[in-house]
Amino acid sequence: MKTKSSIPSIYGARSWRNSFNPIRSLSPESLTRCLDAFHGGELRPAAVLWESIERRDDVLQAAATKRKKSVSRLQWDILTTDGGEMAQRQREALNFFYNSLSCVSAVDGNERGGFSLLVRQMMDAVGKKYAVHEIVYRQHGRCSCRGTGKALISAEFRFVPLEFFENSSGKLRFLAKDGDRDGAALEDGSWLTTVGDGLMEACSIAYLFKHLPMRDWLVYCERNGMPGVKCTTDAIPGSSQWDEARSAVESFGAEFHALLAPGSDLQAIDLGARGELPYPGLVERMDRAMAALWCGSDLSTLSRASAVGASLQSDGMAVLESEDAAMISETLNAQVDSYVLGHLFGDEPALAYVRIRPRTQVETIRELEICERLSKLGLPLSENDLRERFAIGLACGGAVGGRPKC
Repeated sequence: MKTKSSIPSIYGARSWRNSFNPIRSLSPESLTRCLDAFHGGELRPAAVLWESIERRDDVLQAAATKRKKSVSRLQWDILTTDGGEMAQRQREALNFFYNSLSCVSAVDGNERGGFSLLVRQMMDAVGKKYAVHEIVYRQHGRCSCRGTGKALISAEFRFVPLEFFENSSGKLRFLAKDGDRDGAALEDGSWLTTVGDGLMEACSIAYLFKHLPMRDWLVYCERNGMPGVKCTTDAIPGSSQWDEARSAVESFGAEFHALLAPGSDLQAIDLGARGELPYPGLVERMDRAMAALWCGSDLSTLSRASAVGASLQSDGMAVLESEDAAMISETLNAQVDSYVLGHLFGDEPALAYVRIRPRTQVETIRELEICERLSKLGLPLSENDLRERFAIGLACGGAVGGRPKC
């Protein structure tokens, strides 16, 4: 069990990250190279690019933040597979572990929190495919409230950005120094690796095809957004009256202006588009694509007047929230719960586990009705089955729910 961080300090890496702006030179060719390198195991170029895009695009930042925080706000419980004494001891140990854990960022010492922050950081895998934490364990005294005789442990989870890893061997490995190509293997129990959908690959393509027409749109507005000024005067060119007229024309602030003597002819070259500009439609299409990828449907603020955007968004987010809660729970069960219980209870089978409860009210009501009907038919479910199905935890120190006390 690791009780001290085995990786060097990477707080100084912020200077390297801030000195490199992958968006400034983003093009279809450079994006293709980043994505190809990512699938080849070189994660850093794409990871840095995706982080910048997620921070700077307004629609993407709103959608990604909403998706991540919707799961981090959910309640959680420690459940057991049976009601025996050993299961209750294991539940007490995990309850203490998750209530006592701390979570920090390895590159930003100001980012600190608890279980909610851990879930938000794990949700980074939804965008970037992987999210990695180093786990540093802390041992505590025995828990006298239950008399288990077992020393309890907690941990600090240190979130390490994906750019510090490579995947050329098919498993993530840590890159301790800039320039390293082969990293160090991640020891089981000392690292938490979350695997998600990797939505930023598609979002980075949408970002590129959004900002290329947006840039052209801005150029068009700059060139054609203000009308030109034409002045005709009887003054002789070079005279004081001519200079006064020229100053008057220039003072209007128009980008295009002309001062003509009588008999001069100036033909305008109209650069304006006839009909509807193509830029707004393409920008909107990419905004909708990014919002749909993260939220299941476009944000209600982007929905057309004739669409029921809020309803679609609510249904889509409910499904995604349930799937995200299951992903986080299963990742913690497999990589954290099993390790903690194995350390504390040896070869005893794991009988307790953490479970995040999604807000699926409609489905819960339907399942409750089914359980009631089964009970009336003489086929009631056991208490443990009911607790598993509806994520109902047992009381520990008089509290039940997301933050039980031990």
